[in-house]
Amino acid sequence: MKYLIVGLGNPGNEYANTRHNAGFQVLDHMVRDKDGAEFHTSRYGHVAEYRFKGRKAILLKPSTYMNLSGKAVRYWMQEEKIGLENLLVITDDLALPFGTLRLRGKGSDGGHNGLKDINATLNTQSYARLRFGIGDTFSRGRQVDYVLSEWEAEEQADMPDILKRSVEIIHSYMVAGLNRTMNDFNKRKS
Repeated sequence: MKYLIVGLGNPGNEYANTRHNAGFQVLDHMVRDKDGAEFHTSRYGHVAEYRFKGRKAILLKPSTYMNLSGKAVRYWMQEEKIGLENLLVITDDLALPFGTLRLRGKGSDGGHNGLKDINATLNTQSYARLRFGIGDTFSRGRQVDYVLSEWEAEEQADMPDILKRSVEIIHSYMVAGLNRTMNDFNKRKS
């Protein structure tokens, strides 16, 4: 069984440690401790082949900016012949408190430009997404500055544990499937 696991973010070193790049950070954490897995530059993104318990995943960090993520997702789904049922998108989410992780089987874009473009490009909202809570502690009208800013020191200290939990969720998704993983992890206190 093969999966496409997409971490949303913006390319470039200036965005590397920002809240909006939580998806990239999760995928980087996945390959960091995995022998033989490393990202290489390819069409529309940075791609790694990842294996876990007999399952194969293509990890994708789109090199398009956030609002054009759908183009990269569609290309790699077609290139690798991966159906919607095996697509998982990791995205930052303002509606969830920092560190909260929620797996969903479908849903709206919630105002997220990356999800909005994927929904429009694939013409559906019916694909799995792992929502990575970044909180909403910003002043009125400062949302863009907030998501494009780097993690606070206290948040940065918590990131290793949150990234580890994210990878556990992804591994469960690959082995046990969407519904069981949602049942096992969504009820956990973050």
